[in-house]
Amino acid sequence: MMGKHIRLERILNRDTKRTVIVPMDHGVTIGPIPGIENMRDMVNAAAEGGANAVLGHLGLPLHGHRRHGKDIGLILHLSGSTVWSPDPNAKVLVNTVENAVKFGADGVSVHVNIGAVNEAEMLRDFGEVAVKCIEWGLPLLAMMYTRGTKFKSESDPAGVRHAARIAAELGADIVKVNYTGSPKTFAPVVAGCPIPVVIAGGEKLADERQLFRMIREALDVGAAGVAVGRNAFGHAAPVAMIQAICALVHQNASINDAVRLLRR
Repeated sequence: MMGKHIRLERILNRDTKRTVIVPMDHGVTIGPIPGIENMRDMVNAAAEGGANAVLGHLGLPLHGHRRHGKDIGLILHLSGSTVWSPDPNAKVLVNTVENAVKFGADGVSVHVNIGAVNEAEMLRDFGEVAVKCIEWGLPLLAMMYTRGTKFKSESDPAGVRHAARIAAELGADIVKVNYTGSPKTFAPVVAGCPIPVVIAGGEKLADERQLFRMIREALDVGAAGVAVGRNAFGHAAPVAMIQAICALVHQNASINDAVRLLRR
C-alpha cells in the first residue's frame, strides 16, 4: 500500500491533511462550459492558485498537460453520463485503473448516485475499481450523491451520512459529498466516516461569501477539504478564487480573509 500513501500526498497536503481539488469533468456531462473551453489554461490557473489536484476525464491529460509551470496532482475520472441521456443519473465506467496508471494519474475517481434506478450497477463498478486500485496502488476518490425519490434533497443529512460511509466501506480513500447545510447536520457525516470527507462546490453561486461560509463551516466540523469546479473555473478571477479557497482550507483563514484575498 506504499504506492497509495505516496500518491495520496500528491492529492492531500501532507502537513494539513486537507485538499483543494478542481474538478473539470463537466465537459463530458454538460459540455465545454465557460472556464473549461481550454483545459490547459484552466490547469495553469488551478496550479497557480495553489490547488492540490485537478480532476477530469482522459481528455485532461491528453489535452491539458502543460509541460511547464507548477506541478499539480491529477485524478482521472472513470465514470460518465451526459445530460442528454434518458437517465443522466446512470453512470457507467468509461475508463480503467490500468489506463490511469499509463497516463500518469495520481489517483482515480468514480461517481455513484445512491438511490438511482441503477444504483446496484454503480456500486458493483465501484467495488471492482476499488479492488484494482489496491492492486495498482492508486488512491480512489468516490463521488457519492443522494439522487432518488427516497431522499428529501441531494443534501439530505441522513442520506449524505450513509453515502459517505458506503464509500469508506467499499474501499475509497477519499469521499466527496454534498454539504448538508449546517455544521450541526454535517458533523455526523464526518464522524461516521473513517476516510477524509471533502465537500462538493456545487452549482455556481452568485455570492462568494456563501461559498466561503459553506467551506468554513464544513472545515470547522472536520471536513478534509473541497472539490470546487464551477465556482472556481467559472469565476471571473479563477486564480484569485482558488487562492482564497486554499487559504480557507490550508491556512484556516476566516471568511473575511478569503474575501479580502479574492478582491485584493
